[in-house]
Amino acid sequence: MSDARIRGADATPAGGADLHGLVESFFRTTFSTDNPIITEAVKRMLAAGGKRLRPRITLLAAAACGGKAVDQLHLAAYMELIHVATLIHDDVVDNARTRRGVNATAVDYGNRVSVLAGDYLFAWIFKNVTADYPHPIPHVLSATLADICDGEVLQLQALGDLGLSLAAYVEIARKKTASLFAASAQCGAIMGGAGRREVAGLRAFGDAFGVAFQMKDDLLDVTADERSLGKPVGNDLTERKVTIPLIQALAAGDAGFGDDVRRFYDGSANEGIPAIVAGIRRQGGLAATHAQIAGYVERAKAALEPIAPGAAKEELAKLADALLVE
Repeated sequence: MSDARIRGADATPAGGADLHGLVESFFRTTFSTDNPIITEAVKRMLAAGGKRLRPRITLLAAAACGGKAVDQLHLAAYMELIHVATLIHDDVVDNARTRRGVNATAVDYGNRVSVLAGDYLFAWIFKNVTADYPHPIPHVLSATLADICDGEVLQLQALGDLGLSLAAYVEIARKKTASLFAASAQCGAIMGGAGRREVAGLRAFGDAFGVAFQMKDDLLDVTADERSLGKPVGNDLTERKVTIPLIQALAAGDAGFGDDVRRFYDGSANEGIPAIVAGIRRQGGLAATHAQIAGYVERAKAALEPIAPGAAKEELAKLADALLVE
């Protein structure tokens, strides 16, 4: 992939919708690994959709710092592929049946092939990154992968822990989700020629954006419908994960609700997911989560202060604001 080019890409405007189109075109026409089964499995997941936020942030960060977004298309694609590899592994760990409205990779290819596909994709990405990009890009991405794995382990350790604090939840979100958004913005800024202050600002943007994004994802798990979510509603509750809407609802201190949740989590409750979701809403968990998301969105936008005004900066701010839409 690192030797490929997209004809006519230099003439494409750098608006948000156009960047999304460039990334989609890149994956359709250019992406390939040396293993046909892995290429097929990855392309199948890519074809299922996705917002492509990580590559868009990479390209916008480069443009915001005076670089040419299209010159960083390969780097942006690697950010999305790291994300895809983590999803393939997540679905094995969680024994998930669907992802983005289609069968999870493990359903069609089996757990063994899926684990190896994720491992292969990580190795293939880093082979290309270390060959094609200067320091500190490879270090940033290797540190990010370590953070993602650490965050996933912390989340597994926190399963069923109804005493999980908001601070501990944010640490998990920061490592398993926000770290890749932060790396996407940081690497795009570096390759766009940014100075130290701009790089730090864009990394801080990605970090705050990523925490807000994870909070929004956890909120949607108990408020969205399965068709729009692309996976079963209440999946986090089924897996006994403790996410921010539940943490905030439990903080209200209602003993009856707390007892209901404990019975649900230990498997002795008659109440199902709808009753727990109704309790979360009743205890103010949804409203409190919205407030937390708004706070991190403001942090993300404030972090853009060192960036010169322009279309790319405005687009980054709009991405953050989009997390506030219910």
